[in-house]
Amino acid sequence: MKFHLETERLLLRELRATDLEGMFALDSNPSVHKYLGNKPINTREEAQRRIQFVKEQYIENGIGRFAAIEKSSGNFIGWSGLKLNKGEKESLNGFQDFIDIGYRFIPKYWRKGYGLESAIACLEYGFNTLNLDIIYGAAETGNIGSNKILQSIGLQFVNKFEEHNEQVNWYELKKVNYGK
Repeated sequence: MKFHLETERLLLRELRATDLEGMFALDSNPSVHKYLGNKPINTREEAQRRIQFVKEQYIENGIGRFAAIEKSSGNFIGWSGLKLNKGEKESLNGFQDFIDIGYRFIPKYWRKGYGLESAIACLEYGFNTLNLDIIYGAAETGNIGSNKILQSIGLQFVNKFEEHNEQVNWYELKKVNYGK
C-alpha cells in the first residue's frame, strides 16, 4: 500500500527500510524522548524494528505514521500521521481501538512549523480520505509544543490523566466539528 501526502514544504510517505539512519537519529536522541518516557533506542536494529512495526500497521490497519521528508533538502526529518491503537496493550486514558494523531521530529527541525503543517495534512487525510468519525491526541502537559499543535489543529481538550507517572492532556476532534 502506498501512502503519499504533500504539504507546501513536506512530503509525507510510507516509512521505508531506507529511512533507517533517519529513524535511528530520531529515536536515539534523548531530547526527542523527553516527553516519551525517556527511553531512546540504542541500536539500529531497534530502529529497524520500529520501521517494520509501522509497515505492518499499513498492512493490518490500512494506516500508520508517515515518514516526513523535507522537500527542499530531501532529508528524513521525522514522522507524522495517524495510528490505530489496538487492544489493551495500546490503550490510553481508558480508550482502546482508537485513532490518534502524532508527530516526532529530529531536533534540528523543531520550531520550523513542520509539526503543525504535517498535522493539518494528516487530520485532513483522516477525515476526508479515511472518513474517520473522531481523531484523538495526547501530549504530556510539559510538552508545550505538542499541546499547542493539537490545539491549533482544532482538537479539544477533554481531560488530564496519568501515564507512567506523568500528567498527560487528552484531546479529541469529531468529524462533525472539523473545520468549524
